[in-house]
Amino acid sequence: MPPPKEAYYTQGSISRTMFKTALAMLAGTAAMSGYNLVDTYFVGRLPGQIPLAAIGYTFPIVMLMGCVFRGLATGVMSTSAIEIGAGDRQRAARLVTNGLILVGIVSIFIAIFGILTSRWGLHKQGASGEALAEAVSYINIWFFGCFTSSLSMTGGDLLVGVGDSKLASLGMCAGLVANAILDPILIFGYCGFPAMGIRGAALATVICQAGSMIYVFAVLNRRHKLLKFKRYPWDIIRSCWSRVISFAIPAALGMFMIPLGSFVVTRVTAEFGDAAVAAAQAAGKLELLAFMFPMSFGMSLTPLISQNFGAKLYDRIKTARRVSMGFALLFLSIMAVVFYFLAPTFAKVFSRDDEIRNYMTMYLRIIPWGFWAVEIHRFSTFIFTGCSRPKSAAALNIIRVMGMLIPFTLIAFFCFHTLHAVFAARLFSDIAGGIMGFCCARYLTNRLAKTSSMNCHP
Repeated sequence: MPPPKEAYYTQGSISRTMFKTALAMLAGTAAMSGYNLVDTYFVGRLPGQIPLAAIGYTFPIVMLMGCVFRGLATGVMSTSAIEIGAGDRQRAARLVTNGLILVGIVSIFIAIFGILTSRWGLHKQGASGEALAEAVSYINIWFFGCFTSSLSMTGGDLLVGVGDSKLASLGMCAGLVANAILDPILIFGYCGFPAMGIRGAALATVICQAGSMIYVFAVLNRRHKLLKFKRYPWDIIRSCWSRVISFAIPAALGMFMIPLGSFVVTRVTAEFGDAAVAAAQAAGKLELLAFMFPMSFGMSLTPLISQNFGAKLYDRIKTARRVSMGFALLFLSIMAVVFYFLAPTFAKVFSRDDEIRNYMTMYLRIIPWGFWAVEIHRFSTFIFTGCSRPKSAAALNIIRVMGMLIPFTLIAFFCFHTLHAVFAARLFSDIAGGIMGFCCARYLTNRLAKTSSMNCHP
């Protein structure tokens, strides 16, 4: 099968390209969430509460490191996609190669620092005794695999960035299947292997991500000729790293806002008791069902915008904004209606406790009405990143969380002191953030399109 054209996203129908990529990436998007689900399932089969508790203590660290790695991946993918759109394949290859080297170096430093401080960090989160020992053994193996994890993630994003979404999705799914096979073997000690318990889950993930890294590197090298490992002058390396970092830091900062906002909302929800927290967490997991296809749809948005920005095809950027945001509004509005009417049914499936069911039904009849706004806001940050404005994208995330979600939640709690008001505050902040993102992205794309029109008609 021949590789797709290098500037894959600069030609053909915008809507057809985005839906084609979304369908190809749907299985891969599900696979990205599958690693944690598979690990949790098998670890949950170990005796006692300690193994699952240990996994729980490591989750915030894994999430934080994920923000860093995803930010670096965004930096490499966005900058190279701009050069591919501009037709400078040689510069794109330099950015990809030196960007991957940067990702590898950063991951090694993170691994060393993480292993040296893991016990202290986990203890500060409340882990102690046997749970602390188990959590340390798990996270140290995970840190050891930072190198392959970060590079496989970046490589997967690069494949989507050059239009090879089918192979990117295939690699993600293959990694999930391999992880599901290795987990029971290493955790419980099947096929002659020693039973490693929770450490086996971490090792299985590291092995599978190493395989994914080799796979994406092979595709990037053989099909797309984007890996050029040779001795580059320091000026070129510094220039490439500087460009990648200028995207990576704002992207990571913006992503960090999501767990920060979730932490504050969860802390406020906890004031209403364990049942409220359980209901909100269960309902939050159901949100993934609503966002699964929109997430797949949005995976092509940043590289599509980046390539067309590099090619100066600003009218296509405007069209992409209309298509993506129109789809988010329509699809997620329908999902909100579905969630509203099926809320009691979902609640019954997830819990037998009446109080949890009532809280969960309340959540699912309020929050989903803002799903469309959440996705429009997310798409707006992709558009700003693709148009080489990563700081503006980060600012949108910071304003939404620090200027809307957290203040509105605290106001609702202290002024009304009801869970209904807290959920309503989340809805209000989601809608306000979505409108803000839409207006900013609309202004940017219209200004770019106007600039393009003026250049074509002097």
